[in-house]
Amino acid sequence: MKSQDLKTLNHCIFNIQYHLVLVTKYRRKVITKEILARLEEIFNRLLEQWDCELIEFNGEADHVHLLIATNPKAQTSKLVNNLKTVTSRLIRKEFAQQVNRFYWKPVFWSRTYCLLSVGGAPLSVLKQYIENQGEIQ
Repeated sequence: MKSQDLKTLNHCIFNIQYHLVLVTKYRRKVITKEILARLEEIFNRLLEQWDCELIEFNGEADHVHLLIATNPKAQTSKLVNNLKTVTSRLIRKEFAQQVNRFYWKPVFWSRTYCLLSVGGAPLSVLKQYIENQGEIQ
C-alpha cells in the first residue's frame, strides 16, 4: 500500500474500501442507461455526505456495482441502508413510469446485498505478514 493511499482522521490512519453489489427486487431488468446515470449521481452525492467516495460505479439491467472508499466513522450497515433507501425513493419518483411497469408496490432493491472488503494486499500476503511477526518475550 502506498502512503498516498492512506487517509487520516483524528487519531487514526486508514484506507477502507468496499465492493457493494445491489440487486433489483426479484432481479427485474428495470435499470436503463438513464436510471444508471441517475443512480451514479445520487450515490456520489450521498457518499459525499457520509465523507466517503465513490471510486467506481457500473451496472446492468438488474444490479449495480459500487467501489466505495469509506472511513472509520461510517457504520457500514447504516451507510448501505441509506444508499438503498434514498436511491429507491428517488428512482421510483423520478422514473415512475418505467419502474411501475415492473413493480406495483413501492420497491426497487432486493432486501439483500453483497458487501466485500477490498484491500491493497492479497489476503495471503497479510496472513504471512502476521504469522511472521516476532514473538513477545
